[in-house]
Amino acid sequence: MTDSSQPNSRPRLLLLIPHLGGGGAEQVTARLARGLDPQKYDLHLALITQTVDAPALAAATLPPWVTVHPLGGRRVRSSALPLLRLLRKLRPQLILSSMFHLNFLVLLLRPLLGFPVRILIRQNGTASSALAEIPRYNRLLYRLLYPRADCVLCQSAAMVRDLRDSFAVPESRLSILPNPIDFDALRSTTPAPPEVWPDTGPHLIAVGRLSHEKGFDLLLQSLTHVRQQFPSADLLIAGTGSEEAALKSLCRNLSLESAVRFPGHVADPAACFSAATLFVLSSRHEGLPNALLEAAAAGLPIVCTGASEGLVELIRQQPGIWLAPAPTAEALADTLTAALTTLEPGQRFQHAFVAPFRLKHALAEWEELIDRFLADVSTADVCAHANPARVV
Repeated sequence: MTDSSQPNSRPRLLLLIPHLGGGGAEQVTARLARGLDPQKYDLHLALITQTVDAPALAAATLPPWVTVHPLGGRRVRSSALPLLRLLRKLRPQLILSSMFHLNFLVLLLRPLLGFPVRILIRQNGTASSALAEIPRYNRLLYRLLYPRADCVLCQSAAMVRDLRDSFAVPESRLSILPNPIDFDALRSTTPAPPEVWPDTGPHLIAVGRLSHEKGFDLLLQSLTHVRQQFPSADLLIAGTGSEEAALKSLCRNLSLESAVRFPGHVADPAACFSAATLFVLSSRHEGLPNALLEAAAAGLPIVCTGASEGLVELIRQQPGIWLAPAPTAEALADTLTAALTTLEPGQRFQHAFVAPFRLKHALAEWEELIDRFLADVSTADVCAHANPARVV
């Protein structure tokens, strides 16, 4: 780690996430930390709820030019003082925050900073849909705080429309950037050992936080119907979360213990892709999930629910994609059965729709936007012209 108190001619960027080893938002931020040009930026990464000796931090493949600041807080909302001290010490020219509750905290702290800084926040889901899973007062926080950001970064035009129409975030402060996906790393991943898939298949894989919005309960219920036609069908669900005990109990109740595996957090889910028959996204609501983009980049056939308007806009009528008509166990079972009946063994697809998310292309877009905010121009001009062809 470098001494952040020393003067540096490069603009200082501070990336904020709760911790490493989490879901899509954490992965995107870690990928930015690895991929942004260290010749242009003095890169720092703050981990709000992680300690220096945390296993995920020790295992992270972060380059030496990224200065990591593990704050070790118990929760994001109780970490205001440590984060404020860090911000005043570093005095970054630009802050990039991911995850809505961390975004709220940074924007609340802004009046206390005492130095000029650009604050970019990344919205990683459709806000109005997510409110069904979080306390209702967050609607007020979205409306009060998000307009204070210099720019809110979305993943789809539908997310832009949602923040504009449902939460009165000015369109001039909304922009769209693609999640960076490392195609080369996905395709060069060492395959998982054969025992990961002990039966003959077909093999289904799902990746995500074990929480209600991910719809894994629907997926388990649908699997009982799929196995009536494909008795050897099995399922791997990679992830951790609050619903783990409930999902395992549901497995037992459905007599699926031998057909479903919960390996917990898998550092490299792509290792399981090569032998998988298809990828399943069973979410009740989503933004634009990294797991699906990575599965598409690896060429996997995909069965998914219409978890968000932006997702449907991206994948509608694409070859190798089967879209369930509703987020229900019955619709998911019918769609899975239709896909498995159609697919040839080991069949893969090009999935041209993921091309804009390719790492080099996506990082260039991120750097262009960051450079605009670091330049001496007005906030409104920066965000409104960051991606004029995409902002709607």
